[in-house]
Amino acid sequence: MSETSLSLFELNSKIKSTIHESFADTYWVVAEISEIREVRNGHCYLELIEKDEKTEQIIAKSRANIWAYTYRMLKPYFMQATGQQLTSGVKVLLRVSIDFQEVYGFSLNIRDIDPNYTLGDMAQKKQAILNKLSEEGVIDMNKELEVPLVPQKIAVISSPTAAGYEDFCNQLNNNPQGYKFYIKLFPAIMQGDQTEASVTAALDRVYEYEDLFDVVVIIRGGGSTSDLMCFDNYWIAYNIAQFPIPVFSGIGHERDETVVDFVAHTRLKTPTAVAEHILELVTDFDNRLEFLKDNVVSNTRDILSSYKAMFERSSMRFKPLVSHSLTKQKSMLTNMAHQLENHSSSYINDRINYLNIISERVKTSSLNRIHNEKLTVDQYPQKLASGAKYFFSDKKAQLQLFEKTNNLLNPINILKKGYSITYLNNKAVKNSTALKKGDKITTQLFDGKIDSTVE
Repeated sequence: MSETSLSLFELNSKIKSTIHESFADTYWVVAEISEIREVRNGHCYLELIEKDEKTEQIIAKSRANIWAYTYRMLKPYFMQATGQQLTSGVKVLLRVSIDFQEVYGFSLNIRDIDPNYTLGDMAQKKQAILNKLSEEGVIDMNKELEVPLVPQKIAVISSPTAAGYEDFCNQLNNNPQGYKFYIKLFPAIMQGDQTEASVTAALDRVYEYEDLFDVVVIIRGGGSTSDLMCFDNYWIAYNIAQFPIPVFSGIGHERDETVVDFVAHTRLKTPTAVAEHILELVTDFDNRLEFLKDNVVSNTRDILSSYKAMFERSSMRFKPLVSHSLTKQKSMLTNMAHQLENHSSSYINDRINYLNIISERVKTSSLNRIHNEKLTVDQYPQKLASGAKYFFSDKKAQLQLFEKTNNLLNPINILKKGYSITYLNNKAVKNSTALKKGDKITTQLFDGKIDSTVE
């Protein structure tokens, strides 16, 4: 063996000595957890990496460990402060000591962790996604869509076995008002690395039936912050923001707010809250319909009352007019009867005078001819009496005819016989074609009137 040669143990011992002498006790190091593994004895082993910000290529890598007594304190401390567990993909700020062992080589021994850095990094990543969506002009597109007045046809993106999906369906289907909803599940993975591809694929399937749905609901029950980190995803948010149907999100708990919540049309705190919101929308519409119905009924009653009062006023005005008209007609008929009687008397007197003149003429003629027709002259008085009787009988029949005609022309006698007069808008109806459905007509009888509606 050469005097300058070293055994591997000797070389590693020198490296260990040099490292321990050259470096401080601890350093604060920023790194991303690439792998993490807990073992049965309570120790935790990690692989830490650093990526190039532009290319995302790994530019540094190191093994690290957290011994059991330290891990028992750091694990709950980090979980309580950040709401998530130490897991792959999380960026952390660690206080580490540099360790080199002859057998195991180089590694970092984690002594402490600053959860505030992780919170800031998570918020920074989320804000970067929101800024990008805003710069692209899509962040508020889904919010600008109009939700149908009665959202009853609902596309649901969720895990079919999730309790949140079951709660959502129960809340909608067992509503006390008995509203009917049509729910179609589009299954998707709602946790882990496959969430992005699964949710965007589900959105694509919903888009194929765009015209069939009123809203899209994305729901997932509660979980740790790390469980919900998959919804701080650019491509899921990008698809939701530009989706042509309003999207309601109900992811996690009230304290959780993911990027998906920012771009969705309406963000609700839980799946049950989404169902309650949909029920509120339908109930509000139902209440508006009930309010409008009450207004229509009230307004209709007011209109009917107004027309009823108007008809009553018209009836009160019409009754004296009819009475006056009948009185006037009766007076006119009485005058006509008197005139007829006077004319008849005058006519009879004229006829009598005329007969007297004729009689005198006959008498004179008879005297002149008496010597020739004495026998004939004896018959003239009898013939004259018979002719006069027939004449007066004929004239009397004519007078009786005039009187009957006068009685027949009297409207009161016409109404007494069962006839009636129908009026529309205060005018007598002479033809049925003048009437149409809904017309209000008045039928005048001898002893009263009847108001009717044409059916």
